[in-house]
Amino acid sequence: MSTISYKHPEPKKRSPLFKGAILAATGLIYFKAWVPLTGITVPCPFHAVTGWYCPGCGITRAILSLLHLDWVQAFRYNPLVFVLAPMYVVYAVTHKRGMRRFSQSLMAFMLVMSLAFGLLRNFPMFAFLAPTVLP
Repeated sequence: MSTISYKHPEPKKRSPLFKGAILAATGLIYFKAWVPLTGITVPCPFHAVTGWYCPGCGITRAILSLLHLDWVQAFRYNPLVFVLAPMYVVYAVTHKRGMRRFSQSLMAFMLVMSLAFGLLRNFPMFAFLAPTVLP
């Protein structure tokens, strides 16, 4: 007597480009439709508890400014984004190419830079780093 075995087909794997496109489309819908219609954004729990700005405070407003092509105001909300974004691209490329020592050093540098930025933007001497609106 023979047994018939059924093998389930492998699920299709989506390419990273497809996943990135879905993520970008979702983000665009959030920033261009949800936020303007509802005014509901993601609050910063760190700022709510401590009153201090974290390294990410102002990123939502910066992205909204970028979507309106207001580069200056986006920079005022969170200048760290403009520094870390190109550095992260370099990190991703070097990590993908197997340059582990360089990519790990770059990631450590970005982490230290983020922590320093988050700390400094809360002191009066560095108030220009806080997320603010142009006068």
